[in-house]
Amino acid sequence: MDLWVAFMSLVLVLSPCFGSAGDIVHQDNIAPKRPGCDNNFVLVKVPVLVDGVEEAEYVGVGARFGPTLESKEKHANHTKLAMADPPDGCTKPKTKFSGEFILAHRGNCSFTTKANIAEDAGALAIIIINNQTELFKMVCETNESDVEIGIPTVMLPQDAGANLERWLKNSSMVSLQVYSPRRPPVDVAEVFLWLMAVSTIICASYWSARSAKEAAMELDKLLKDGSDLDMDGFGSNGAVDISVPSAILFVVIASCFLVMLYKLMSFWFIEVLVVLFCIGGIEGLQTCSVSLLSCFRRFRHAGESFIKVPLFGDVSYLTLAVSPLCIASSVLWAVYRRYSLAWIGQDILGIALIITVLQIVRVPNLKVGTVLLSCAFLYDIFWVFVSKLWFRESVMIVVARGDKSGEDGIPMLLKIPRMFDPWGGFSIIGFGDIILPGLVVAFSLRYDFLAKRSFRAGYFVWAMTAYGLGLLVTYVALNMMDGHGQPALLYIVPFTLGTFLTLGKKRGELKTLWSKGAPEGPCTHIRLQPSQ
Repeated sequence: MDLWVAFMSLVLVLSPCFGSAGDIVHQDNIAPKRPGCDNNFVLVKVPVLVDGVEEAEYVGVGARFGPTLESKEKHANHTKLAMADPPDGCTKPKTKFSGEFILAHRGNCSFTTKANIAEDAGALAIIIINNQTELFKMVCETNESDVEIGIPTVMLPQDAGANLERWLKNSSMVSLQVYSPRRPPVDVAEVFLWLMAVSTIICASYWSARSAKEAAMELDKLLKDGSDLDMDGFGSNGAVDISVPSAILFVVIASCFLVMLYKLMSFWFIEVLVVLFCIGGIEGLQTCSVSLLSCFRRFRHAGESFIKVPLFGDVSYLTLAVSPLCIASSVLWAVYRRYSLAWIGQDILGIALIITVLQIVRVPNLKVGTVLLSCAFLYDIFWVFVSKLWFRESVMIVVARGDKSGEDGIPMLLKIPRMFDPWGGFSIIGFGDIILPGLVVAFSLRYDFLAKRSFRAGYFVWAMTAYGLGLLVTYVALNMMDGHGQPALLYIVPFTLGTFLTLGKKRGELKTLWSKGAPEGPCTHIRLQPSQ
């Protein structure tokens, strides 16, 4: 098995679906809608004031029944909270309420029964304390066909309820708000994430195409000089061409890795992934830094001068100079990754890693690119949507969020905090959603460079535009699905691959693109490896 298969499988399996962290609307097919019981399950903000001072803000979940919750904080008035008597709220209270919120414990009767009793007693809303630390979706009973409840019902977790009870027992004046703010249709974070993904592919494609063009020019010069040339060793520097069997095997191995992550997801496992990400980030930063600095005359000599290092072989002086800085950057991110601005370091390391992967791994022709993207397309759909039938939850989304691990999620993704979202969270995109289409886009630019095509007559501009549109459609789908994670390749692959295949057929070059992967010329029989 090729080494790249294991590496790329890890990249894909650690590349979660595109989405926004922290869904605020939850669809549930297990609890079907019916008259009076057809609300979406929405997260609810509950700020608490104790004796006029704000003490905490809790997050609850609204019920399937009852009126729609207020969406704006300024329209949600602070209302006094009172304890239900009896505490379960299942029988008529001993005293009448006058426009208060009632706090009741879960259990002993249905949620709708508690809400009806609270409404009849004059309460404005009922807050139900769960008997567990997590939230529970409140639904109607199966024998309740037409439910009419006129007050909101909100569930809070057990620890939040314990604090509220403690404040009430201390004879404190407790009041709270209940509202469910909506996310903006478009957040600035999504714009920046789109620009980040597109710019990364453009940079990597130009680097790959320029390297291929320089190698071809060097080969042409050697052939014209009549020099003896070892074709097997020419231009070989560790770059790997993907084969069709490897592309298929890649998705199989990626699926195995994903199931392993899902089953073994824990704090220590996330720590292992952090170490792997740091190693990849160091390599990516080092490769990009050396290549960028080598473009300047001042550093060119250091980049071309080598010293033998035990275990690593010949290493340039420039590499030795930048390596400590790259290692320090990765270590600093690992140590401070839970801080609010750590996403900046994660994105820098991730972009460097993505660009490096697109330099090492190549699609030799459109046939391999089609097989690879088609398999990844099916992989994304299966593990985001179909896996729910077997595992009762989306395996890809669970792994992406790092559920059951005590962490905010796996590190193999680009993320930007949502700037105008009242719920906060991050907009994220997995490495695979950039790398896999990026392999085909980079191939298109290499072909254009070797064929000496203008932008308009080439394939790169069209492939890059198609990728950008596919990513844009992903955003639209994400917002239409109320922030639910979406498999980006579901939208990106048809746009990118469909555009490339259609354009190649229209120009009569599909056969060359499909099998040879290089324009007709004196160097097409040589496998060109990109130089660094």
